[in-house]
Amino acid sequence: MKPFLSALLISTLVAPALAQDVTEGEQLYRHHCATCHGIEATGHGPMAGVLVISPADLTRLSEDGELPIVRIVRRIDGRDPLVSHGSPMPVYGPYFEGRDVAIKSETGQPILTSQPIVDLLAYIATLQEK
Repeated sequence: MKPFLSALLISTLVAPALAQDVTEGEQLYRHHCATCHGIEATGHGPMAGVLVISPADLTRLSEDGELPIVRIVRRIDGRDPLVSHGSPMPVYGPYFEGRDVAIKSETGQPILTSQPIVDLLAYIATLQEK
């Protein structure tokens, strides 16, 4: 991962005491996301072929040098639904509710999300192509 991406994600947290757990994020990813996005996160999971919209390659989200935090959070939590298989993404949205925390977006504005999504963001940041 590019060093500035790590620094960007770490610096985006509003509360300094807020912990991001990359290991927990990876476990959540493998359990809830890999079926569509694939273990490698390139969009080639076992269910990708049955989706109307191909899953995103999550390793290329920061190609412009910045992780699109707001877009990622809103897709995961359902505020920006993506109907790719007959129901809005995420299928597991209710699992990620609760334990709300505020993080800074890439624009510096806070966005409220849940601790599991913070952990997923931390893991997704580690997936970005070097």
